[in-house]
Amino acid sequence: MSDAALEAVEDLPVSANQILTADSNHHNGVQVPKSSSATPTPTLFHSVRHEKSILAVAVSDEHIFAGSQDGEILVWDLATYSLEATIQAHSGSVLCLFLYQEEPLLFSSAGDAIINVWSIPSLNRLYSIYSTYDVGDVFCVAYSPLLHTVYLGAQNTSIQWYDLRAKDTRPLPNPTSHPTYRNHRFFDSKGPGGVCTPRPVSPRDVPSRPLEGQVLEIDRKHIVQYAHFGYVYCMLLAREFGRDGHTEESLISGGGDGTVKLWKLDLDESGTLIENGTLENGDNSVLSIAKDGSFLYAGLSEGEINVWDLETRQLVRSVKAHPADILTLAVGGDCIFSGASNGMVKKLNRRYECISQWEGHRGLVLASALVTHRGRRLYVTGGNDARVAVWDLSDMAPNPIGGSKSGDERMLGSLSRFISFRSVSSDFRCAEECRRCATWLKNVFRHMGAQTSMLATMQPFNPIVFAKFSGKSSSQSERKRILFYGHYDVVAAEDIKARWRTDPFTMTGEGGFLYGRGASDNKGPVLAALYAAAALVERQALDSDILFLIEGEEESGSRGLEAAVRQNRHLIGDVDYVLCANSYWLTDHMPCMTYGLRGVIHATVTIESDRPDLHSGVDGSSLLDEALKDLIQILAQLTTSGGRINIPGFYDPIPPVTKAEEERYAAITRTLIDHNPKLGSADELNASLKKRWSEPSITIHQIKSSGPPNSTTIPRLAKATLSLRLVPNQEVAMIRSALTNFLTDRFQELGSQNHLAVSIDHEAEPWLGDPDSTIFKVLEQAIVKVWSSDQDRDKGKASDFGHDVTTTLGAKAGKGQFGKSTARSWVPLAIREGGTIPAIPFMERELQAETANFPVGQSTDAAHLNDERIRLLNLYRGRQVFERVFKGLTTLI
Repeated sequence: MSDAALEAVEDLPVSANQILTADSNHHNGVQVPKSSSATPTPTLFHSVRHEKSILAVAVSDEHIFAGSQDGEILVWDLATYSLEATIQAHSGSVLCLFLYQEEPLLFSSAGDAIINVWSIPSLNRLYSIYSTYDVGDVFCVAYSPLLHTVYLGAQNTSIQWYDLRAKDTRPLPNPTSHPTYRNHRFFDSKGPGGVCTPRPVSPRDVPSRPLEGQVLEIDRKHIVQYAHFGYVYCMLLAREFGRDGHTEESLISGGGDGTVKLWKLDLDESGTLIENGTLENGDNSVLSIAKDGSFLYAGLSEGEINVWDLETRQLVRSVKAHPADILTLAVGGDCIFSGASNGMVKKLNRRYECISQWEGHRGLVLASALVTHRGRRLYVTGGNDARVAVWDLSDMAPNPIGGSKSGDERMLGSLSRFISFRSVSSDFRCAEECRRCATWLKNVFRHMGAQTSMLATMQPFNPIVFAKFSGKSSSQSERKRILFYGHYDVVAAEDIKARWRTDPFTMTGEGGFLYGRGASDNKGPVLAALYAAAALVERQALDSDILFLIEGEEESGSRGLEAAVRQNRHLIGDVDYVLCANSYWLTDHMPCMTYGLRGVIHATVTIESDRPDLHSGVDGSSLLDEALKDLIQILAQLTTSGGRINIPGFYDPIPPVTKAEEERYAAITRTLIDHNPKLGSADELNASLKKRWSEPSITIHQIKSSGPPNSTTIPRLAKATLSLRLVPNQEVAMIRSALTNFLTDRFQELGSQNHLAVSIDHEAEPWLGDPDSTIFKVLEQAIVKVWSSDQDRDKGKASDFGHDVTTTLGAKAGKGQFGKSTARSWVPLAIREGGTIPAIPFMERELQAETANFPVGQSTDAAHLNDERIRLLNLYRGRQVFERVFKGLTTLI
């Protein structure tokens, strides 16, 4: 049966013993009508992973907090899904997280019988609360802001509380009463002979440094023994307006005895609990509760959700939602979300119809929370598959991604669609898909306010998308003209031996990264630049004309680009600056600007005989000129034993490395060694970079021969593919001619009767920009401002929270506002690269414009490989950099 056909009773009055079922057509003889409000299954917007199960989740406006089985609290940024901090918070599993944003406070409880209270801005622990009773696991926590009182529900069936207003007047705790130092009734019991076996000490039991915060001991009178005749699994604090207009608070708890208890809070007695009612739910344990207005939802073992009216204390409905225990409930947007022990999540509407269901986790769905972030409704779940999943509930929000058409959320939606196109330029089977991709991109530009055109290339090559955002200056002559170059085509993603872990043409968010073919090369950066220009237009802050030239053949050598650009110069017009966003950083954390690329000549050398393939035993002799022997002899003469290329005049045009460039290489080397000392000697690394970036090289890629693949064939034909990487001042035409002449001369010296052919398969000029030019200076300033801003999430400096808080880079985070780094200058590295981008030198030469390349991707983005990705933070910051550059090249920031 499909999700859309799941049944439920619609608007029928029921008694307490009538059961709704979402999984069968009939129940107790009642026909269950089909749901008429089925909705699409929510999409997995993003997921992050940990090493252990996620047992608790809390979500603020900016962060996801998750409690793990190994006692850690993990903090992820809700915008970029970067791991902000890891706190070793407890010596037992974190079972509950409760967030009170108004103060703002985070409460955590665990299997170590401790309740910790944390300051959200600093992640400092403020209080550590414990009971003198052996409470066992503390399953749940609630907080009364009116009484400043913390309530806990425990394994020993009790509910206890601590009035924080009395923290400075109560007697000091007795250290021996702390759970860490108490004897355990079972594990520390005496065996034969009255001997007690010492318990092994877990590293988590002994913090690496004393935890800060005030230690508080619960008054032995502040307890309700046997609050439930079973574990106290869940509780929440209800706040209502009383008849006199004042706020009233009550506590609601659910237990293993199948009851929900309602408690009054005594305002005069430090929040003492007074039982105010019991809601009986049968024999099944109450594992989770959620409240919406006057309705209370109780999730039970065996899969039922009981719906109670708190005003009348009556059971309204009992819904058979799952065939498994309901471990977590969340209510919002006129829907009820339930997560179960079979890994499934179900979404019910107000008529308690199941309108969608999906596998939330592979195992147990242990925790959940609803949040609206940047106008997008999200459902966050945690499970024992060590994963936090973020589900997109945009169908529940009236304006799911906000009013701005150039916002980050819309950019992510566009990138998801962009990646879905199989725009593989090297595969003729994808030709139609490439053109659909170009048309879609052209329409996105037009929707954002750009004038658009499709530039034809030579058949059968893919078209070029041209777009123009016009600046607001009154006179066109006053406006600078900036051209952004990129490409919408990608390399193939099919790899039988090493498959992707996700569909390469379905964007998948995981661990702060977006996975998909083209995410980093080059669809993500193209959209970052597009949305940057659109944002300036939307704010009426665009003073320059921003041109976009997005081709569809870059991965195939930019076929047809040069001719199309020359044919359409009248449309493109004069250009002051060219900006590209291709290639990658040297590390994962240090931004780079690329100012130099090597050129390339790809060639095929073929030697062929007039004879057919022969047998070595029958025809082999010194009288026979063998094609493969000839090929090997001339290839061997291309270089010396040390790798120096023997082509005459090959090195003559290459200038020596300047002093300024020596300084850049030294800065790069220092940064890399500081980041990773395992790279070895600074001198060796410096020399290696120069060899790969500033010096030419030759590579023989393949040798093939004719005939059957056995050890007795004398092949009639042998061919080799090779490439020459060139550096600035080496002209392709000159090197091409020199290579052909050298191979021809060496072959003639052999006196062979075979025939030589040298074909040039692809070529591209080298490029060397000027790091001191205007565009590079503006780009550098923009990167510094964006990466060094107060919102910087990359905490690269070691300082001390006073307890075990580890940041993304493994350093201790600084005091103050967590998620905001201490002052640091992120001056980007100016680098050269050994690879080739044919369009960059062509654009600079053809348009006579200063050109710069700002890679948005980092070193581990795996472009052209399986599991290509882009860091979400880089995508957002890349967009901000482009905004500043587009603005700054006019105003000179």
